[in-house]
Amino acid sequence: MARSDSLSIPLQTPGHLKELFDRVDQDKDGYVCYRELYEFLQSNEEGIPRHVIRRIHENADRNDDGKLDCQEFIHMVMDPENKYIFGQYFNMYMRYLLPPSIHQSGLKSSTSIDVADGRYEERYSCWPPKVCMILISLIEIVFFTVDAVQGNTMARGPMATAHIYNPHRRQEAWRFFTYMFVHVGLLHLLVNLFVQLLLGVPLEMVHKWWRVLIVYLAGVIAGSLGTSVTDPSVWLAGASGGVYALITAHIASIIMNWKDMTYPLAQLAIFVVVICTDVGTAIYNRYVGDKNDEHIGYAAHFFGALAGLLIGITVLKNISVEKHERVLKMIAYSLYLILMSAAISVHIFNPARFPEPDKR
Repeated sequence: MARSDSLSIPLQTPGHLKELFDRVDQDKDGYVCYRELYEFLQSNEEGIPRHVIRRIHENADRNDDGKLDCQEFIHMVMDPENKYIFGQYFNMYMRYLLPPSIHQSGLKSSTSIDVADGRYEERYSCWPPKVCMILISLIEIVFFTVDAVQGNTMARGPMATAHIYNPHRRQEAWRFFTYMFVHVGLLHLLVNLFVQLLLGVPLEMVHKWWRVLIVYLAGVIAGSLGTSVTDPSVWLAGASGGVYALITAHIASIIMNWKDMTYPLAQLAIFVVVICTDVGTAIYNRYVGDKNDEHIGYAAHFFGALAGLLIGITVLKNISVEKHERVLKMIAYSLYLILMSAAISVHIFNPARFPEPDKR
């Protein structure tokens, strides 16, 4: 009895283990192959080595047919040997995957597990600390502070001059990226800091810092390249491309985890309304309200948002993968590559479209 603590009583009931089996069985053929077991465990990102998963699967495959039926799967989960190979992780996986009916059925966990309405919401974790967006924000603050100490807060100081996207200095390729660290005035900085922390940190809590960083940088690069192609005379400063990528990354996460979220339609509606209102206002101000404004790259908002959606679909965590979602990932990634390749090609092969380079 001393060896049963890692799999609590309500988590061991055959009905709940069958529900777990059905979720791991992605193609719904009534069997769990090694690939399905591996993808299931890796999607929870606890770092179990591939060879360990292979060994567990082979040991549980009693008839050596290369796949586990439901009974073999249940024996694998309940096998005391696996407690010491998987440790606490299998128990945690089962908590994630079992639906709220555990409580609705009147069964109470001896460990008082509080099951959330949505499996997506259960993935929020504050540990390890989520510092990626915080570090980016600190770098932006440093850039602004260095210039502010010298009395330049409107993107005219040495840091801003060296890193802002200047359409006359396109040959300095780093500017397509480093403009994200430059801000025009304190309000511009504070707004971007607030929004990227508000949106970025929750994404990190579910999807890990490196996925969020990929989305953010994809939005930054897409924002500068897209703006340069469609609005060649515009200077760019600020993290708006990355910020808008974070907004649409939330939309991508909702799309890919629709069945695993609480009130996904309401969440999606909020983000769609926010981004459509802001982009629409920006376009109106740029092309109708103030036609003399040549220094605000509103196109960066749109292209950053598009990149965030496409790359978000591609790299953000998908809790339960379905076949149509795999197709959607391929389409999104291919479309992003096509658009980026087209933008880069325009810069290389059509230099006459852009302002004359500054030779200084």
